[in-house]
Amino acid sequence: MAAETPTIDRAPRAQRENTARRRPWTPPSRLDAPPAPAGYIHRWIRSEVNGFEDRQHVYGRLREGYELVRAEELPVEFRDTLPTIEQGRPAGVVAVGGLMLARLPIENVQERNQHYSRQAREQLQGVDNNMMRENAHHNMRIQPPERSSKTTFGGR
Repeated sequence: MAAETPTIDRAPRAQRENTARRRPWTPPSRLDAPPAPAGYIHRWIRSEVNGFEDRQHVYGRLREGYELVRAEELPVEFRDTLPTIEQGRPAGVVAVGGLMLARLPIENVQERNQHYSRQAREQLQGVDNNMMRENAHHNMRIQPPERSSKTTFGGR
């Protein structure tokens, strides 16, 4: 028996690249968000709980700098695939199951993260100072706590 020779696709490169490759199956997610524009991130914010509107939460997020995303602001390939609110004040906003799609500038995200990191650091320092003050005794010396994020499993 003669070995078969492999066939080579001699089609022009432009025609070969236009065929989409099959993507592996993944479980569907109702919260897939389209890519955000440059300089922004997309987040889902809660608009209702147990069927009741949660306006206070939405207004709080808007005061933080979030902007609600309308379907017409999305790239064309996503406009028809995402559900929107059909009536009321937020008509046209992308929404899924009590959540609305919102965008936030990356600068705001970084500033918020810095704020909460600083706040956590100050709280931890306050706890340490309080412990040192309450346990200060002339016969008993407590060393300041040493914090480390190093984790080891077994071994020596």
